[in-house]
Amino acid sequence: MATQKPGMLRSGRSRSNSAHNVFLEYHKHRPSVMKGMQGMQTVDEVEEEEREFDMFHHVMKTGVIYATSRALKNGFSMDDDEWANMGQGAPETGPLPGAPSRDFHMNIEEAELEYAPTAGIRELREKIANYYNTLYREHKSSQYTYENVCVVPGGRAGLTRVMAALGDISVGFFTPDYTAYQQALGLFSRITPSVLLHRNVNEPLMASSDFRFEAGGRGLGAMLLSNPANPTGQSIEGDELESYVEIARDLGLALLMDEFYSHYYYDGETDDHDGKSWPKTVSSASFVEDVNEDPVVIVNGLTKNWRCPGFRVCWIVAPKSICEMLSSAGSFLDGGANAPLQKLALPLMEMEFIRQDTWALQKSFRGKRDFLLAELEKLGIKVNWVPTATFYVWADLSDLPPPLNDCLVFLEECCKHKVICVPGVFFDLNPRQVRHLKESKSINYVRFSYGPRMENLVKGVASMKKMIDYWRQNSTSAGNYAYANL
Repeated sequence: MATQKPGMLRSGRSRSNSAHNVFLEYHKHRPSVMKGMQGMQTVDEVEEEEREFDMFHHVMKTGVIYATSRALKNGFSMDDDEWANMGQGAPETGPLPGAPSRDFHMNIEEAELEYAPTAGIRELREKIANYYNTLYREHKSSQYTYENVCVVPGGRAGLTRVMAALGDISVGFFTPDYTAYQQALGLFSRITPSVLLHRNVNEPLMASSDFRFEAGGRGLGAMLLSNPANPTGQSIEGDELESYVEIARDLGLALLMDEFYSHYYYDGETDDHDGKSWPKTVSSASFVEDVNEDPVVIVNGLTKNWRCPGFRVCWIVAPKSICEMLSSAGSFLDGGANAPLQKLALPLMEMEFIRQDTWALQKSFRGKRDFLLAELEKLGIKVNWVPTATFYVWADLSDLPPPLNDCLVFLEECCKHKVICVPGVFFDLNPRQVRHLKESKSINYVRFSYGPRMENLVKGVASMKKMIDYWRQNSTSAGNYAYANL
């Protein structure tokens, strides 16, 4: 598709208010950009035009939803094979080479038409507890039982239950991290979000010694983080992860561990359980001393590691008393997970199935990761930290020609070329605007997903090459671009 030339202006009436507003929000403190945007409407003017049903407050889109909405404006459809969706936060769901077969035929019994318990059906909770005990608590005296498991209708529903059950405390978070944390941390007035910053905001991990200093000095009551980390693909593990758990125990701090990518590892040694070789997986459950005393709360589910995002069957593993509170929260928040799909999930929790499926998953996704890293280098897109886990690449656009070195412009141009990615600013979390940000340090970053099938990645790379080649010949400022296009 032809790219609109920098000098071709559109009238303000035909602008996309959503993209216009987001661009202004992240550039209002950048004089060099705003100079090229003189005469454009301000954020307040756009919001005034859009305001209706003022009894509701404006709900911001998360990064993936925003990126998808921009793609939809450019004709995106899930059925259109010409699009390369490298923004999706979900893995491919079809068969993988070497993976065991999955039988998704369902015969729903009448009893399953009733509500399931808000903590989930016991059979599934028992299998989840066994999964953690087998892989991460072998030979430990303290073992998880079904009472340490609360099944929830999706990861975000699980996080919402946790936030609803927390008391009047400060909750720490890192940046960059999962975009939905911004809404989760800002939703309940009892919670005070508190950011733990690296010296470089785009660094992926914080040393446990720094974490102890930050968490203790701030008096945190809880810490929320993804591990492996979304979007950087880095992982806290081994001695460092053990130290994080120890710090939580020492400080009486609830460690809220989002472990949704714990099967997506591409380095390290294999493990041995029951005489069988297992691929590397990581969980903070390995370092819990007492499952009912240590304040470690793990969120995981079928969405990513089992490649069944549509099931909306996930879980929280925690001390028994916390699970009881989470079950109560579920009674007024979401009502519990789907009963028939909890039954259908039971064979997926058999340990031999998990072993074989994880081997196949890691082999397939490692190949996609290596392909994407090599191709991004050819395009002049830097990757400062090679992802050792997840299915994401945190990509640095700073060496691309302007305006493509701006993540919001990069998305707009990608959508014109039928490619989707997620702008980095959405991972620079700022719940309730607790941080006075002059400028996001993630403005030059995007997240690419290699969750889709390989042919999707090949198509996306080819389309981005055409886009980048055009702008190498027609460079302009982000401000001029926004005036002409947003």
